[in-house]
Amino acid sequence: MKSKIIHYAKEIALFLVFMAIITNIISLYKSSDLKKEPLNVVNITLYDDIKYTYVNNKPLLIHFWATWCPTCSIEAANIEMVSKHYEVLTIAVKSDSDEIKDYLAENSLSFKVVNDKNAIYASEFNIAAYPTTFIYDKDKNLVFSEVGYTSTLGLWLRMWWAGF
Repeated sequence: MKSKIIHYAKEIALFLVFMAIITNIISLYKSSDLKKEPLNVVNITLYDDIKYTYVNNKPLLIHFWATWCPTCSIEAANIEMVSKHYEVLTIAVKSDSDEIKDYLAENSLSFKVVNDKNAIYASEFNIAAYPTTFIYDKDKNLVFSEVGYTSTLGLWLRMWWAGF
C-alpha cells in the first residue's frame, strides 16, 4: 500500500513539473510579441478619474486584465497582495467603469485600475491574451513579462529582484 502511494505521489509530482515547464514555454512564446521598450507612463487617469503618477526609482508592475476573464479572477488576489507592498498599476481592458467598480467591491480589491474600455493601452502593448503582466525595474526597463497566471510568490520575487 505504501509503495503505491509513493508511486502515485511521484507520478503526480512529475506531471506537475511537466505542466509547469509547458505553461512557462507557452507563456514565453506568447510574451515574445509584447512591447519591450522602456516604460513611458508618467501620468495616467484611473477608472475613477483619479490621476496616477508613476513613482520614480521604484519597480512597477503593470497588469492587464478584464472583469470577464476567469484566469484574471483567480489571479486578482495575487495582484492585490503584491500591491500592498509594491507599486502596481492594473489596466482593465474592455470593461466599463461600473463593471470595474462592482468587480473590485465584490472581490475586496483595492489596487489601482486604469479603465481601458476601448483597448487603447492593450493595443500599445500588443496584448493578445489576459492576464498579461509586465514588471519594470526602477529605471523603467522591462525585466519580466508573463502571459497567463502568475503566483503571488512568483510576482513577489520578481518585484523584489526588479528593485535591485
